[in-house]
Amino acid sequence: MTYQGVLKKMATNLAQPVVYNLDINGAPVPMNDVIDREMEIRFVGWQCLACGKKKKIFRQGYCYDCFYSRPETGDWVIRPELSKAHLGIEDRDLNYEKEAQLQPHVVYLAISGGVKVGVTRKSQLPTRWIDQGAVRALVIMETPNRYLAGITEAALKKHISDKTNWRRMLKNDNGDYDLRETRKFLLPYIPEETRPYIAEEQSKPLDIVYPVKRYPSRVSSLNLSKTSTYKGRLAGIKGQYWIFEDNTVFNVRSNEGTVVALTVL
Repeated sequence: MTYQGVLKKMATNLAQPVVYNLDINGAPVPMNDVIDREMEIRFVGWQCLACGKKKKIFRQGYCYDCFYSRPETGDWVIRPELSKAHLGIEDRDLNYEKEAQLQPHVVYLAISGGVKVGVTRKSQLPTRWIDQGAVRALVIMETPNRYLAGITEAALKKHISDKTNWRRMLKNDNGDYDLRETRKFLLPYIPEETRPYIAEEQSKPLDIVYPVKRYPSRVSSLNLSKTSTYKGRLAGIKGQYWIFEDNTVFNVRSNEGTVVALTVL
């Protein structure tokens, strides 16, 4: 069967293993059912997720103009410590920024190709962890807004990475980390301003299992701008990546806004 339309990141449901669904122009594709089957991905074009125009995608599914004008792509998204809605200061759209920033956020630890610290809206859990390919995660703080979570992350990333090592994550090379011990190590570095929001120590972090039959021994990333058609057998899904038997991986999220023809053989 062939599906054609604009790529958007897969919807996920926490289960053992995670359940993935891809929506192609309203046609749901249950991706777990595709594992162990051959797929063909063919590049068709681009379509901006914001303006809908057939313009080349710049970042995050948006064309250049939309990326630098839309409120959801402001600098505070990547760097939450730059959030200013709590001060009533507008970046691009204060109403949008208030809605997004002035809600509960969490600072967390996750094992995803190593151990890392991160920030997300509380409402995004556990989706955020799944999208990063985390195999284990632990909330260490819950704050009333994005700014407070952001300044905490900024302080902690001086002592621990805030990036996902995506190659190690895809190889399932996560290292041996105890998140509760990592939490104890980081507690002294939490800013005084945000200490009242430290979460009570949890007895057990959340473990996440992915539908992967075989992890790649090396990682070769599929770039549809260079390879317009690719065919391979799907060996698993982790994070927002499709993992194929020949060690090729395809990042669905980084290809949002790409128009593809997807054939399941």
